Parts: sequence; C-alpha cells; structure tokens
Amino acid sequence: MRIVFFGSDAIAVPALEYLHWAEGVELVAVVSQPDRPSGRGRHLHANPVSAWAIAHGVALLQPEKPGPEEAAWLHSQHLDLALVMAYGHILRREMLDVALRGSWNLHASLLPAYRGASPVEAALVAGEIETGVSLMSMVEKMDAGPVAAAVHVPIQKTDASPVLRERIAHACVPLLQRHLAALGGKSCRTVSQDESRATYTRKLDKADTHVDFSASAAELECRVRALQPWPGVTIEHAGRALKIGAVEVLSEEVSGAPGTVLRAGDKGVDVATGKGVLRLLTLQRPGGRMLPAEEFLRGYGLKAGECLPSRAMRPLVSPKPFPKA
Repeated sequence: MRIVFFGSDAIAVPALEYLHWAEGVELVAVVSQPDRPSGRGRHLHANPVSAWAIAHGVALLQPEKPGPEEAAWLHSQHLDLALVMAYGHILRREMLDVALRGSWNLHASLLPAYRGASPVEAALVAGEIETGVSLMSMVEKMDAGPVAAAVHVPIQKTDASPVLRERIAHACVPLLQRHLAALGGKSCRTVSQDESRATYTRKLDKADTHVDFSASAAELECRVRALQPWPGVTIEHAGRALKIGAVEVLSEEVSGAPGTVLRAGDKGVDVATGKGVLRLLTLQRPGGRMLPAEEFLRGYGLKAGECLPSRAMRPLVSPKPFPKA
C-alpha cells in the first residue's frame, strides 16, 4: 500500500512512525510545512514531522501551500492512500484526489465536536473528561467528512496540553492498526457526522494569554493547563507580564473582589476569582525561568491586598466556523 502523509506537528509523529515500519506499507513521501524561524536567534528550524522525514530518508515536500505542482508529482507516484494529521492547511480538491482510495484525516477530537485547529486545547478549556481521535474521510469542508472509526482518550484532572497531546498521539497507532487495511481496500464503512452537534475551534495566538478573574477558579485552572506551553497564561503586574505555570483551585469562600491577592507566601499566591480562589503555584517573570511561588516572591514584590487586572478571554469554541483571520 503506497501512502503519502501530510503533517507538521509532533502529535503526528507516532502515526508516521507506525506507517514507516508497518508490514505491507510503503511510505512514499511526507508533505509538511516549510521550515520556520524559532528560538531567540530566530533561526530556521524544521518542524517535528519534517525532521522525522529527513532522519528516515523519506521524500519530503515543503510547499508554502500545496498546489498543482505538488498534486501532479503525487499523482505520478500511483498512491493508494493519503493520510493527514495536524498538517496546518485545508487541502483543496486537487490534493484530496491524489490517491486511489482517497484522503483520510486523523483528527484529535471525537467528531463532530471540536473541528478545526485546536481541538486538544479546546477540550481542556471546556473541562471535558475525555476526548479522542477520529479517523475521517476528507471533504473540502473543514473536518466534516464521514467518520470510519474513533478511539476515546481519557482526560485526567491534572493533564496539561503536552501530556494530553502525547496520549492522543499514541492512540492513533492502534486506530491505524485496526483500520488501515480497510482504508486501502473497499470494505471501509463510514458514518456521516451529525451537523447539528458540530462545534469549531480556532488557531491560538498571543492574545489568548489573557486571564479574566471574574471567571471561576475551576475555569481558569482548566485554561492554564490547556494553554501550556504556548501561548501560556499571564497576569499583568507593575507593567510586567508574569507567566503562570502550575495552579490549583481552593474551595474556600472568596473574601475579595475578583483579581484581589488574598495571600502571597510559601504555599503560593492566592487570588480571588468570580467563584473560588485560584492558587498560583509557579510563576515566571519576563526573561526569567519558571519558579515555585515561594522562590519567586523572594525576589519579586507581589503582596496581599493588590488587585490584578482582568483581561477579556476570547472564546476558543463556537457553534459556527470562526471567520478567517
């Protein structure tokens, strides 16, 4: 079975690794995003999928946007399947038709919930107790194709985004083991999605660091876990953006306006919210490193009685597709 794989994010690497070693499969090529500048020096770096392809000697295409040239080359390779996970582009019809048995997507949610760019983070922000991976036949409408199979992935109360993403990534392997042969043949059955239950997510950006203390402590704790490591969540204090690391929810009654620092000491920085108290366990000043609250406070003046400003938090999920940026 000759396969091309489209992907750019580390969440796709376990599936890619499986395809590389699977009996009866030939991984013909990988299509990924171009190298992007990153780090303090802003040097060009390959994304995890591109780096994997280079390391394993698999043909790699990195167009800014895949178009007729890439489609023509892929057509010439007599492909059986195209598989996609976290690629970063919506594929047009010319790309969806490059393989004899069509194009299939591994999407990191239980569709039709959380279509779009940030399904893992959206599930965490919403406080879900489980998510999953859906194996979906691709159509030109975003994440709307019929679903062949899905696997459920539990969400633990302490899961941050990197941990959950890794669990989802590895859940793709048994999903492919069970269904890859059917995808390559004519025996794969699919079920249409219920459009009335569809929800949509958008790309994250730096504005998502905002925190609104009028929300509940439980909501804010979910948001902090969801947005690690990027873009993170920050609080504004004395003209500085302080990044929040670990937090916990205290069940005590609130005794101050949302954003009020109730206590600042060796156990953490306790902040009043719209419902409950949020304890900040680790913090980071600009240019510094993430420190336990006790150590952070030794060199930084954040005191009880101060009021931290709230900033509006943009919704990550919508019942309709988000407008294009």
